[in-house]
Amino acid sequence: MNYAYKFFLSVFLLVAMFSCKKLTEIQETDFIDASKALKTVENNESAIIGAYAGLQVEMGILLNGELSDELKTSGEFYNSITTHEWQYGAADIVIRDLYTAIGSYYPIIDRVNRVLTYVATADSTRAGDNTLRARLRGEALYIRAFCHFELFRYYAGNYDPDGLAMPYVVTSSLAPIAREKMSVYFEKINQDITEAKQLLPNNLTDINRATRLAVSGLQARIALYKKDWSSAITYTTEYINAIPLSPRASFTAIWTDANNNELAWKLKRSPTNNPYNKIGSMYRNPSTATSIGTVFWIPSSKLWDSYDQANDIRFSSYMKTEPMLTAANRQPRLIVKYAGTAYGTSGENVADAKVFRTAEMYLIRAEAKAESGSFTGANSAESDINELRAARITNYLPVTFSSKTEAIDAIMMERFKELAFEGHRFWDLKRKGLAVQRIGTDAPTSTGAMLPGGNFRFILPIPEIELQANSLMTQNPGY
Repeated sequence: MNYAYKFFLSVFLLVAMFSCKKLTEIQETDFIDASKALKTVENNESAIIGAYAGLQVEMGILLNGELSDELKTSGEFYNSITTHEWQYGAADIVIRDLYTAIGSYYPIIDRVNRVLTYVATADSTRAGDNTLRARLRGEALYIRAFCHFELFRYYAGNYDPDGLAMPYVVTSSLAPIAREKMSVYFEKINQDITEAKQLLPNNLTDINRATRLAVSGLQARIALYKKDWSSAITYTTEYINAIPLSPRASFTAIWTDANNNELAWKLKRSPTNNPYNKIGSMYRNPSTATSIGTVFWIPSSKLWDSYDQANDIRFSSYMKTEPMLTAANRQPRLIVKYAGTAYGTSGENVADAKVFRTAEMYLIRAEAKAESGSFTGANSAESDINELRAARITNYLPVTFSSKTEAIDAIMMERFKELAFEGHRFWDLKRKGLAVQRIGTDAPTSTGAMLPGGNFRFILPIPEIELQANSLMTQNPGY
């Protein structure tokens, strides 16, 4: 009996092993090879458009608000205590508000890398395809550079040539890849955007896709983070000379998507195209015509009180006191910068993501000038700040800076107010070595009152799932 059992067991195992071997040799019938999927120039353009749609700058907007002093909890719903109080770790950073730029940006990088592989030899099936393929290469290079820079902002410290950046991925591969020195990483970014700039259109006909001025904006932002003040002045001036500041009367219309003032590049959003979330609903649930949905986040009192509320157009463009909430005995302050259309409509909480604006360029240039010693007088940090404020504040009286320190302090405050809820504040404090300092009414608890400047939590942890998947990946200090 025992021999018979062993015999049949042996036969069964042999059959099973043979069957498994055969199964592994069966080709997938639903797999589309990239060489076929990207056979034509038109296919490659579809892939590029898909890459734009997948860019999740909204995640960075909420992260910067929640981890900095831009936002405070509404008291109506609070499920993000670990991130708001900087208690996140490698095991839960992908759970708490989905702060995992690795899972967002590297798939887009992979997509454009495939385009870069096939677009040069793709079949031309339409008039103009041979001209378009050069633009598509430029867009792919630009998107690759943009994504890698975003990954740097999430997962790397302040610029240091010998410091660790992230892996710079230029081919589609599942092989492990190590983090690179920042000097090497940024040289690769520079190579990509330098070539892209020559291939992209030099106009603003379609700012939903990359243009040469969008490259100038990215170059300026990179120069700011690298403290390359000369380059920052050069690239911001390119942008500012081409796209002026919005007149005060039409500033609010930027945020309702009624105009494209100041914009060189934005990401189109619609009720059916929100790759991460509707920006507005990061702060509150959709409403009806007569009631407001649950409010998640509201402007911090520190930010709210920083404006000249009677004269500064930014205050009413970014936030409001909602009478329906007052009547319902709920806290009445709301963020309306991305409110979209009217309450209860399909476009509520839907607004295009504005990636580069002229105002940011003024602020980068002002900081670069101040850091270069030009803080007062003509063509200085002072003149840039006065020009920006005059475009925003009725009856504005120009200021005079008496020192570099005074100029830098004013620039940081102006970035706080002008770029509120645009995804900069937390990273601004990080790159300047400043603390997140919440005033008493904004701090959820004593542990959520301050994050000291230079604290390791200004750099997000590499998620555990990435460490397990990539054997060459190294964790950031402190986690």
